[in-house]
Amino acid sequence: MLEDLSPLIAATAQWLTAAYPASGGALASALCEMQARQAVAVAAWLRYPTPMDAALVGMSGPGGSGRLDWVTGADVPGPGGGDPDTHAWRTWVDEVVASWAACLLTDPALAGRAVAALADDGRTAHPPVEFRRLLTPDERDSSAAALLRHPDLLGPVAALHRAQLLARLERDETLAA
Repeated sequence: MLEDLSPLIAATAQWLTAAYPASGGALASALCEMQARQAVAVAAWLRYPTPMDAALVGMSGPGGSGRLDWVTGADVPGPGGGDPDTHAWRTWVDEVVASWAACLLTDPALAGRAVAALADDGRTAHPPVEFRRLLTPDERDSSAAALLRHPDLLGPVAALHRAQLLARLERDETLAA
């Protein structure tokens, strides 16, 4: 059984960076991808906090990018069109994780709360260092991920499951208090 969320994290981060690409060359693309991966990792670990949760999503599949593609207006061939191998990775995209990551990318305070919740769960040893590009992006990070962090552009994706993320974080904060 799959207890590792790396395929889900990789596919969801790839979807985000494809939908909201960097501009400015290879370095900008790498910085944008790092920010997307950090946000998606935090979201995935919050969404699937136990090895059993991860194994279950690995067995059942995360659902794919269909609704996200529709919400963002992506022009992706449907089941009968295009080369299926070209878009196979999209089946590993998790809509809820993408939505939560969009929330974290556009709201620094919420990202801080999410990383703190992971630290309280013992998921990360050094959250500020491990998630620096998510929590405190510098000028190059911000420039590289201008589309990826734009609240108006990510608004429709973030709105899909923001309430669930807020409920999850409130539950954690209540338990910690």
